Amino acid sequence: MSLAEEFVTEQMDAADPQILLVIGSLGIGGTERQLVILASELRRRGYRVAVFSFAGGPLLETLKIDGVPTILSKARMGRGRGFSMRILFSLAVAAAHLLGVLIRRRPTIVHFFLPEAYLIGAPMAAVARTPVRIMSRRSLNVYQQGYPKFVVRIERWLHRTMTAILGNSKSVVRQLHSCEGVDIGRLGLIYNGLDTTQFATVSDRASVRASTRAALDLSPEALVIVMVANLFAYKGHLDLLEALAASSERLPVGWRLLLVGRDEGVGDQLRARARSLAIDGNVLFMGTRSDTPKILMASDIGVLCSHQEGFSNAVLEGMAAGLPMVVTAVGGNPEAVIDGESGFVVPAHDPPRLTNAILRLADDAELRAKLGGAARARVAANFSLEQCLENYDALYRLLLAGGNLKDLPQIRMAF
Repeated sequence: MSLAEEFVTEQMDAADPQILLVIGSLGIGGTERQLVILASELRRRGYRVAVFSFAGGPLLETLKIDGVPTILSKARMGRGRGFSMRILFSLAVAAAHLLGVLIRRRPTIVHFFLPEAYLIGAPMAAVARTPVRIMSRRSLNVYQQGYPKFVVRIERWLHRTMTAILGNSKSVVRQLHSCEGVDIGRLGLIYNGLDTTQFATVSDRASVRASTRAALDLSPEALVIVMVANLFAYKGHLDLLEALAASSERLPVGWRLLLVGRDEGVGDQLRARARSLAIDGNVLFMGTRSDTPKILMASDIGVLCSHQEGFSNAVLEGMAAGLPMVVTAVGGNPEAVIDGESGFVVPAHDPPRLTNAILRLADDAELRAKLGGAARARVAANFSLEQCLENYDALYRLLLAGGNLKDLPQIRMAF
């Protein structure tokens, strides 16, 4: 048994949780980070909270440091397609383990994050008769296109067993109602929250910018464009390369594009395309980074040109760093970035429109400063971590007291 698993066992023996948060893994991702922050804050506020994860990951150590009891599935969930006997066996073991935890520990609330955890865990919560069941949808339902039809039907049937279903953008919530039939009275909206303290104050930003550029061997005068997104095809990196190639001769000499994110299978294709477009000398593939806030503050323009999205933490991080953001009109992007006020919103799959937006910002430092300042203010006013946590706190208190989501106006959404 590892030290982490020993920690889990000792802590769970102390007191059963009121709230059990369930997720597929504790790897580095936007939803995973939000869950870890939420769990740690709930514990600080006096809740008995625990996390159940079907796989480990780097964020397990953070939960350990913060004293949050965490249970790892006894099954080691492998990645793969189809329904092989090995995968089915792993699913069965994972489901049985969670069912045992729910029966033994008897949490009042079980809260599922992301589809894998929901599909495995929600039936177990029904069998265990957990009193309050919550599901958080963190993206549009495009992922269902890869599922067999019977799995999609099961997922939509499971919605009926939930006490509350949450989305992290208006687009997600509307889709849950209009396309998946979730009753309005059980739907709520809680935006992602960002801890802006990780970004330097205005007085510090100049020194952070200078030191980070020096460390990355970037010229102090270079125009730096940044996109923080793992290298998935749907994130639209190819569109961005096309847009920059079309505008390369009009961009300042020495411009750079920083691509921050782990390679999820398209990295070689992107590198090859950059070479064929003759811009590979301007593009830096940076992989996963622990210093993303500094990289953002060292940049001039932020981009997220994804083809689908729920609500992007990367967009909020760019805004908090004071960057004018160019984003595609998908998911919650237009809810974060107000077109022409805190950045530009362009259609997805449209490199020419992306080119035009980037050039407007590249040619006008004053406009970049204006939109970037507005973006920073918008995050602080509308997407703070404190507001996000207050909304979860209010929801859990209400449901623990036997209340109904419809009695919580701050997370109800008008249709």
